[in-house]
Amino acid sequence: MTVRIVDIREVTKPIASPIRNAYIDFSKMTSSLVAVVTNVVRDGKTVVGYGFNSNGRYGQGGLIRERFAQRVLEADPKTLLDESGDNLDPHKVWATLMMNEKPGGHGERSVAVGTIDMAVWDAVAKIAGKPLFRLLAEQHKREADPRVFVYAAGGYYYPGKDNSALRAEMRGYLDRGYNVVKMKIGGAPLEEDRQRIEAVLKEIGSDAQLAVDANGRFDLETAIAYAKMLRGYPLFWYEEAGDPLDYSLQAALAEFYPRPMATGENLFSHQDARNLIKYGGMRPDRDWLQFDCALSYGLVEYLRTLDVLKTHGWSPSRCIPHGGHQMSLNIAAGLGLGGNESYPDLFQPYGGFPDGVRVENGHITMPDLPGIGFEGKSDLYKEMKALAS
Repeated sequence: MTVRIVDIREVTKPIASPIRNAYIDFSKMTSSLVAVVTNVVRDGKTVVGYGFNSNGRYGQGGLIRERFAQRVLEADPKTLLDESGDNLDPHKVWATLMMNEKPGGHGERSVAVGTIDMAVWDAVAKIAGKPLFRLLAEQHKREADPRVFVYAAGGYYYPGKDNSALRAEMRGYLDRGYNVVKMKIGGAPLEEDRQRIEAVLKEIGSDAQLAVDANGRFDLETAIAYAKMLRGYPLFWYEEAGDPLDYSLQAALAEFYPRPMATGENLFSHQDARNLIKYGGMRPDRDWLQFDCALSYGLVEYLRTLDVLKTHGWSPSRCIPHGGHQMSLNIAAGLGLGGNESYPDLFQPYGGFPDGVRVENGHITMPDLPGIGFEGKSDLYKEMKALAS
């Protein structure tokens, strides 16, 4: 029997919340949920791979249904197989997805392709009968490390949310085992943000570190003003101060902020990553890279990005992806990334970990579930199973 993809299904789901960062609110936020249905049966069940796109970029139903899914479904199934002929080859599927696509100008297609790519890798690992992180480690001749660092992302602006509520939120993350927490800045005047930061730092004390995220809001003058204010605090990082493609701003900011900075979640290709490294003044001894495979053409492209980083002297351990999803957890455990973002209270059921997985001293331990492990998260798998059936 030739392994085949028999269907690719998509549904656009709301992940709305009355929160905002410095740039957008999430009252209309959506995400695409994708099922890649194969003709393979394991343990009496059809193997289905699942994927979805990260928050912050909207669902891509039109592109997925009308353009990318059709290319895969119309392809000769044999052209999508690995050398053994017993499984799909994600790289060949990716090449089929990108047929007749011009380079550059990534737009929203990087999200559509990344969502399908996630589902393909899930299916491939399930067909192999292995957790994805172990499959990746084997493919790259590495030792898998199931223990992954995670931090808690929150601290959004919220109607009626004062500093006492912000402090309570951050204390809640510490109570759940996190030792790094993140909050938003740039959506209020600098002095107000200073007060918010000091309130959180007072709450967490020496129990945790604080990261701050401006979501690309600042021009250079404002970014520098914030840098001068922030450098007086022991922050974990200062994230995405300016437009993600403004490499000159990022490079100039390094002169004013000696502590760690982070960016990259809104860069969608290995070429973008290379330009950031070459022209953005990023420092491999302290800064962090946040490329998110679900938004940037998937793991196939993320592997190219890791090759670019290696060429320029960066370790995968300086990568902590945006998105808070289990796909990046598997990549972190399998390929030695520095960790992963998580959203303990937001964008559910798509964020978080499989049932029973707990955060201990800022780390989780990956369970040995086939594929990405979505089936271990009951609220998420309920939605996925409905799409597949």
